[in-house]
Amino acid sequence: MTKPGPLNLITDVHGITVGNAEDATALTGATVLLSGGRAIAGVDIRGGAPGSRETESLRPEGLGMGVDAITLSGGSVYGLDAASGALAWLAAHGRGFRLPQSPVPLPIVPGAILFDIANGGNKNWGREAPYRRLGEEACEKAGTRFALGNAGAGFGAVAGGYKGGLGSASAITSDGYTVGALAAVNAFGSPVMPGTSTLWAWAFEQNGELGGQFAPKPGALSLDFPPDIKRPPEPAANTTIAIVATDAALTPSQARRVAVMAHDGFARALRPVHTPVDGDVVFALSTGAKPLAEPWQFHLGRIGSIAADCLARAIARGVFEAEPLGRFANYRTVHAAGFSQRA
Repeated sequence: MTKPGPLNLITDVHGITVGNAEDATALTGATVLLSGGRAIAGVDIRGGAPGSRETESLRPEGLGMGVDAITLSGGSVYGLDAASGALAWLAAHGRGFRLPQSPVPLPIVPGAILFDIANGGNKNWGREAPYRRLGEEACEKAGTRFALGNAGAGFGAVAGGYKGGLGSASAITSDGYTVGALAAVNAFGSPVMPGTSTLWAWAFEQNGELGGQFAPKPGALSLDFPPDIKRPPEPAANTTIAIVATDAALTPSQARRVAVMAHDGFARALRPVHTPVDGDVVFALSTGAKPLAEPWQFHLGRIGSIAADCLARAIARGVFEAEPLGRFANYRTVHAAGFSQRA
């Protein structure tokens, strides 16, 4: 059995903090997760158009030095600079990998980006895109509580035909493991079952976090693309980027396995996923506070399965909590009539 943590956020994993920063003129933003210490991490990339940084350092056959932070950002390729801002902030606070011969710390900051360049914001920033600044600001604001919806990397995001956003969720097992997820949802696919007001992730809702979803009415379900996918399906113009975290002690190889399993959460919350025009990325983080019980294969599978469910909930919360922005309507406004019936 599991239950949501006290905050129902990824920061229910002890030691983790999250910060958001936005540029309301450019309609974009960045989110930084600080690990609170060196944490083991893994990554799995399934989309056909990813944008990422430092993912090679997370390969299981590498040194496994751990990470100090992970960034999620809007801005497409420009957004990769959010990690540079986080790196600068970490170094200024003396945090990072230490080598005897190095006079400065060496923070390890992987990151991933989503495409919000065409959302109507003013992107005429010249030679200085705002993302390094946003990365630093997000670090300054990091804490255990943070905003969802139009916040951080989800500020300018769009999910299918709906305003996308930043979402998070958590779960605590009966034997004391904590698992959390954080997602910035800018998907090509739709979060809503066609012809209904029901989110694809409705069955995973906990404690009314999605407004009290109804089970869909029986009926024929088209096996073609949903009608409310994002159009036009432009290359590299979409992406859901996410982090799952646990306090279970994992090796780099085990962390990657959790990232692999967590991708199932995408398929539980969005349709379609992992398309040629998405850049879907999942990072998995282990703070190592609680030993992984034996048989480890069983408990690793549990962690990965729970991470997938948390990620489905986080994606749905990102869409549910989003507010209208520019020409993009949000889920709760589009389906207001359905929600009045639920009340």
